[in-house]
Amino acid sequence: MSLAVLKSRALAGMHAPEVTVEVHLANGLPNFTIVGLPDTEVKESKDRVRAALQNARFEFPARRITVNLAPADLPKESGRFDLPIALGILAASEQMPAGELHKYEFAGELSLSGELRPIRGALAMTFAMHRDSDNGGNNDGIQRGFILPRANADEAALMKDALIYPADSLLQVCAHFAAGDGLARLVRHRCMAQPIRPAYPDFIDVKGQLQVKRGLEVAAAGAHSVLMSGPPGTGKSMLAARFAGILPPMTDDEALESAAVQSLSSGFTVARWKVRPFRAPHHTASGVALVGGGGTPRPGEISLAHRGVLFLDELPEFDRKVLEVLREPLESGRITISRAARQADFPARFQLIAAMNPCPCGYLGHPSGKCRCTPDIVARYQNRISGPLLDRIDMQLQVGALPHDELLKPAAGEPSSAIADRVARAFEIQQERAGKSNNVLSTQEIDAHCQPEAAAARLLETAMQRLNWSARSYHRVLKVARTIADLAASHQITQSHVAEAIQYRRGLREQ
Repeated sequence: MSLAVLKSRALAGMHAPEVTVEVHLANGLPNFTIVGLPDTEVKESKDRVRAALQNARFEFPARRITVNLAPADLPKESGRFDLPIALGILAASEQMPAGELHKYEFAGELSLSGELRPIRGALAMTFAMHRDSDNGGNNDGIQRGFILPRANADEAALMKDALIYPADSLLQVCAHFAAGDGLARLVRHRCMAQPIRPAYPDFIDVKGQLQVKRGLEVAAAGAHSVLMSGPPGTGKSMLAARFAGILPPMTDDEALESAAVQSLSSGFTVARWKVRPFRAPHHTASGVALVGGGGTPRPGEISLAHRGVLFLDELPEFDRKVLEVLREPLESGRITISRAARQADFPARFQLIAAMNPCPCGYLGHPSGKCRCTPDIVARYQNRISGPLLDRIDMQLQVGALPHDELLKPAAGEPSSAIADRVARAFEIQQERAGKSNNVLSTQEIDAHCQPEAAAARLLETAMQRLNWSARSYHRVLKVARTIADLAASHQITQSHVAEAIQYRRGLREQ
């Protein structure tokens, strides 16, 4: 047999299309060619595969070797094709049997000694295999096993009912097919992976700021975005660092989505299963770093924060063009990266928590009266955040300086666990009512679930006229009011709920 055919997977954004690895041996001068739109990493696999086969005591054929990665118009990148190429050479040269190869898919980078090194995107590939099997996408009509490096096995096995076979080396894989020394299947249902709750800092450490803590509780319950504004040293960063500790638990589907995105950047470990991501990029981050991109599109910070928190400290210090790229994903929960040759679509359903000083010196409104910024300077500083972006932020909280006597008192606030319990109960109410958080309710769902009582409707109408709200602002205030009512276990949105929601909407532009 001079031809061997194996299956593997490429990565194209969140998708992992099937790749057929065809290895053909022909007579002629010794040569090793890889075709099928490979990038540099794939082309370099020729040297890795040759050394791995020789160090594993196999014979490297002194023939004309052609490897075709089909489909030919799909770009191939990374070293994940090392393992299927090596196995294809062995099968085509009849150094190992090829009868069972069609029952598996393969991915793994080879070291020069033949050991298997981890790859990125293992969970995304497993998810694609499972989806193709369910949809009848496999031509042979069977559910294939997945042979991959042991370091990626726990991650890949989070997909329910996946047939995962971890291996440490090329020799182990060959023994699986040649000597009957089978690889053991790793069985691990994703619900069996016990989440480890991280040791987040506790809200009890933050003195005072009761109104801000209340606002963050509302934001956590309804997945609302927040902008905190106040002088330096008032606790904005402390509060943001503790915010993730009060978020509701992740569902299995949310955890799988988040883990699949993080696996694309090799940033996921099983220890972080069902732990909401917390991303805090520096204000010097570029637009590509924030939304993703590159020659081979990779997820950016907003996608790595999917189903978690994106914290932007010193918001006006970010380049304005960088901030503007947040406008679309804040609305849609997705980001599409288009390049000349490639297009990639990534999820980006993150919860934005931003913090800023009210003026360049930071002390506008401080009791000490330190600020000497003129109104024009303050306006220019605050206008670094555009109106359309500010309109998409649900809540704006003023974090004021604490009196000295309150700072000297021992911390006596609520622990994060008590706040998290109330948030979880409100989240359950939303799931039972609409199957989603209040922040992502559609217009029809707002009309169905967010109708205020008569007095509350009149108050909301008055506020809308006086503050010149857009239709988006009106809907966002309604959704925040719905969350406040859920925290109070109230079926009806009352006047007090609307009044509190209006206060959270009054921020920089209404001062």
